[in-house]
Amino acid sequence: MVVGGGLAGLSAALSCADGGADVLLLERKPRLGGATWSFRRNGLSFDNGQHVYMRCCTAYRRFLERIGSAGDAPLQERLAIPVVRPTGGDAPAVSWIRRNDLPAPLQLGSSLATYAHLGVADRLRLGRAVLAIRRLHLSDPALDTETFGSFLARHGQSPAAIERLWDLITLPTVNLRAAEASLALAAKVFQTGLLTEPDAADLGWARVPLSTLHAERAEQVLRSSGTTVHRSAKVSAVRYDDSSAGTGSGPSLVATGVVVDGETVEADAVVLAVPHDVAEELLPRGQRGARADVGSAADLGRSPIVDVHVVYDRTVLGYDVAAAVGSPVQYVFDTTASSGLDPADGQCVAVSISGADAEHGERPEVLVERYTRAIAQLFPAARDAKVVDAVVSREHAATFRGIPGTAVLRPRPATEVAGLFLAGAWTDTGWPATMEGAVRSGVAAAALALRTAGNERGGPRVPGGLERPEEVDA
Repeated sequence: MVVGGGLAGLSAALSCADGGADVLLLERKPRLGGATWSFRRNGLSFDNGQHVYMRCCTAYRRFLERIGSAGDAPLQERLAIPVVRPTGGDAPAVSWIRRNDLPAPLQLGSSLATYAHLGVADRLRLGRAVLAIRRLHLSDPALDTETFGSFLARHGQSPAAIERLWDLITLPTVNLRAAEASLALAAKVFQTGLLTEPDAADLGWARVPLSTLHAERAEQVLRSSGTTVHRSAKVSAVRYDDSSAGTGSGPSLVATGVVVDGETVEADAVVLAVPHDVAEELLPRGQRGARADVGSAADLGRSPIVDVHVVYDRTVLGYDVAAAVGSPVQYVFDTTASSGLDPADGQCVAVSISGADAEHGERPEVLVERYTRAIAQLFPAARDAKVVDAVVSREHAATFRGIPGTAVLRPRPATEVAGLFLAGAWTDTGWPATMEGAVRSGVAAAALALRTAGNERGGPRVPGGLERPEEVDA
């Protein structure tokens, strides 16, 4: 039984079904997809947030392939992002971050050497921080005691360099600025995405609505595999047996099923693929996963993401994606294709704002006015364009808050309850709260659940080191 229909739950259910299990998937909302969903407005489709992934996101890419969606979320042939800065004049300043064919970490060397948004002295000091990040050991718990910003400052990075370069990557991946983000999470992003394989950071994103890309197609595959899917099914409790585990060593409780809409449904194994605050409510008191001795997952906090979607009567953005510095805009995407708008009728763009602590509580009209003005400062074609429509989408709890000290709060898939496993981007995946982390968590939890249920096939072979060594033993 899988409780939760986000990416973690969908990947867990698929892995269990592929492993030969009879699977029941329960989702409390009327839709699947978790934090990746779409909505309709005035005949167009808008995503709740602009989600991207990188070539190094191998588990997520396999998930897309498994549900038949890979072709609708293509990767760039090679990383290339224009970074735009308003100048107050007619023409903004544009400098590109793009890779060449050199091995990592030299693949970005030529673009960083000519990166016009930083002075010469700041550019010369970039290599010092890059080498320091490469030398870090991701397994070192001390990394989670310091912010990425303080680490960068210690290695010669100025406030301007952090704001105009390092935060371009830290914000959309950790959902916090370097000044707040845990060094452990940021180091994972930079080592895996930029400093190991030259093509690891090539970007991909959906060209169809996210609800189509993930929820609809995953549900089709699950149902065709024999999985039972129930939406609008609220699980109010997990049922436990305190005697089935025996009197010897091992867990004192065994999960035997759940209570859904007032009815008890039994299961051989249960995967809780729900947000961390919901998981805390469903776990028995005192049984808060493998790291309950150092804190509760409820202490992970939340970090919001806000998107401002604007429909123009003409093309205003000449790029598929662009980043911005010196502007309220962080990233802006051409979402015309996924919205369903005919390019002959105009263009739809989405401004993605990560770490949106200030913005998530502001009125929609304030955000629309601020960001349409900022778009016009960045892209001159927008100055004479008419805004046909605009809408704001918000995810107040888009991710956990990845500040120092959070690593010990992220539980592993195996809990202290036999037959009960955790999944979600907030669990201990080694990744920040990303789509990749969510899928990895679901696959790892499914592998353990299948073993517990005595699956004859032994569960799916987990590729790419998705399980941690201690989880294999579990």
